[in-house]
Amino acid sequence: MSKDVEALLAEIQTMNLDAQRALWRARFGSPPKMRSEPILRMLLAWRVQAAAFGGLDAATLRALARTGPVQPEGRGLGVGARLTRHWKGREVTVVVEENGFRWESQLFASLSAAATAIAGTRWNGPRFFGLRDG
Repeated sequence: MSKDVEALLAEIQTMNLDAQRALWRARFGSPPKMRSEPILRMLLAWRVQAAAFGGLDAATLRALARTGPVQPEGRGLGVGARLTRHWKGREVTVVVEENGFRWESQLFASLSAAATAIAGTRWNGPRFFGLRDG
């Protein structure tokens, strides 16, 4: 690894979110809309290394293309699956549909969006409905 890239990667490790966004903007254009400093740090480090040394090789790109688009977690349960949880004294149910997750009369693109609407605060949907440990 070149000394310049190593130095930049070390610098990225010390940057706050605003500094990460500024570096991204200067090198790659508009930064991703995220608030996670650790995730943006990893993405930025990847982009810097990919720009310096090349990105994924052709075989890896082909393998990734064969996997298809990423499905929101919970969609693999199948259309019609019902996820139920007791929340603040009431039973709530979300139904998996072709285009998302339905809670009451609203359709959400992700299980996390449905869980957040139910709880009134940000939640990981699979965790909220017990699809993950913890």
